[in-house]
This record gives sequence, structure tokens and C-alpha cells, in this order.
Amino acid sequence: MDISAAIAKLKTEPGFTENVGMVLVHNGVVRGWSRKDHKNVTAVEITPDEPRMRDICAEIQARPGIFRVLAECRAGLLKPGDDVLFLIVAGDIRENVKPALADLLDRIKKEAVTKREVMAP
Repeated sequence: MDISAAIAKLKTEPGFTENVGMVLVHNGVVRGWSRKDHKNVTAVEITPDEPRMRDICAEIQARPGIFRVLAECRAGLLKPGDDVLFLIVAGDIRENVKPALADLLDRIKKEAVTKREVMAP
């Protein structure tokens, strides 16, 4: 996902200017170390569940004040520094948008993405 292009496209949607006062973005990147034990990671194999991601996005988008939710997860073997997960939440005010992005991120990571770390020898 090209985040700038996605936001520019979002701004052309009918109702954007009437309903959006905040756009939050998450750009997840492959770390070079494991969260579990800080060992070096050479790659991560990512498997997204696209239908589940769409369902979660729809649930978050149905919340009060949320105008649009976009998500994209790359699949396959990715190396440290590679982009993995892009999330965009557009809505009215920060009290609605911030928790929506946090919940979206946590739910997608927990319910819709599996990963397998490849450790350095």
C-alpha cells in the first residue's frame, strides 16, 4: 500500500470532508530481533487471513465516528526492514479514531495474521 496515495484517494470519497477530522496510520515493519527472546531474526514468514481482516475492518468501520478503515498485509517471506502491515483509520475525533486504530491493530495481529520467525544460526 502506498500510504500517501491511499490517503489522497480517501480524501476524494464523498462525505470525507464532512466526517473526517483525523486520519491515523500504522506501518508495521519486520524487526531484526524476536519479541520473545531478542534473538536475531533473518526473516519472517507472514500468512494473512484476508477474509478475517475484511471482517475486522468492517466491524471497526461500523463504530460511531469512524468513516473508513483500510488494511493491507503483505504475505510471504519478509526480511528485517520490510513493510508488513498497513492500517488506516479515518474518523471524526481522536476519542473515536485512536481507540479504533488500537483495536484494529490488536485484533488483526491476534485474529488474522500468523507469522513464523526464521532465526539466525
